[in-house]
Amino acid sequence: MLQALPLVFVLTGLALYVTLGGADFGAGFWQLFAGRGAEAERVREQAHHSMGPVWEANHVWLIFVLTVFWTAYPAAFGSIASTLVVPLFIALLGIIFRGAAYALKTGASSARESALIDTTFSLSSILTPFALGAAVGAIATNRVPVGNATGHLFSSWLNPTSIFIGVLSVVTSAYLAAVYLAADSAHDRKRDLVEQFRRRALASGLAAGAVAVAGIFIVNSEDHALFHSLLTGRALPAVIVSAVAGVTTLALVYGHRFEPARYCAALAVASIIAGWALARWPTILPGLTVDQAAAGHDTLVAVVVSVLAGGAILFPSLALLFRTAVSGRFRADERIDAPSEQRGLPGVPIARLARAAIAFLIAGFGLLNVAEASWAHAIGIVCLVGFILTGFRAITHAALDRHPLA
Repeated sequence: MLQALPLVFVLTGLALYVTLGGADFGAGFWQLFAGRGAEAERVREQAHHSMGPVWEANHVWLIFVLTVFWTAYPAAFGSIASTLVVPLFIALLGIIFRGAAYALKTGASSARESALIDTTFSLSSILTPFALGAAVGAIATNRVPVGNATGHLFSSWLNPTSIFIGVLSVVTSAYLAAVYLAADSAHDRKRDLVEQFRRRALASGLAAGAVAVAGIFIVNSEDHALFHSLLTGRALPAVIVSAVAGVTTLALVYGHRFEPARYCAALAVASIIAGWALARWPTILPGLTVDQAAAGHDTLVAVVVSVLAGGAILFPSLALLFRTAVSGRFRADERIDAPSEQRGLPGVPIARLARAAIAFLIAGFGLLNVAEASWAHAIGIVCLVGFILTGFRAITHAALDRHPLA
């Protein structure tokens, strides 16, 4: 169980990057294909306005995925990074050019410079998800062997299945962005933009479904085990969830219920990640299982503790950021006027929560380091989760005592 836990973190981070960062890339897609005229300019400005507060934060998940995977599964990471150096380098260039274009936009001195910057931004927003998707396709189709640069530098990711997954990544990014932007426009009460993005969401959702169905035949034509795993194996429930969530999203968008559609769209895309992982489990690369690829016990414990402790800082911060970006204001907790010693869990003083958090941390760290049994490791993980929850409640409510929200 300990060997697999960091991979669960990696897949969770990957799903978050796809559903959040992917929507940012999709916003660049719609900026490129907005058309011409005043109405098209409003579409571009809305996309810029919506992703402005969060686009940098969304890349945290890519850094998280790379760091945890590198540390916990070094042999697999080295094999993937060396064989897929070309698409990963292309994706990195896209991210760099995209960030530079975003930063330079406000300094454009003419309409021509602004148009050039916008075009660079949009093309990078398409190139990056395609390259990352093609890299995922290479892994999914067992074209990345174990070893340093032992796979082919080009045919590993330039093949029908990998290209299909790259295209699917671009289309789903556009689909997510359209749904999110429709919800943001509705929140901002921009009715004309709501209809613009509503039509784009419906069209891109149908296009994503069509690409996915066509991809089934592409994968089947190459006679990959992936095809049978997705349609008949343990990954089938995830495929069904993705399809149902996708159809539900289209129905919600059609009915102008954009806020629930935002979450259904994210579920539809995240389920694709889950299906891919389940289809390959427990294999990471051909001949290399999760247990074989995992680093030593002490390293895995350090990774788990670091991720859980970091999550106590990262998740509240990102939640506050997204809440502020979506609502435009801070929302005070409904118990903000309660006496400070009663905040936190009902009837539990902050000091007691702090002591409980320390106890959870000591117990979790001890069980993961000293004990060898799987059940002890499971209890240790539960204790660390308890540390995050109780510690977070104590810290946030102590902070509210010092700086209450308006």
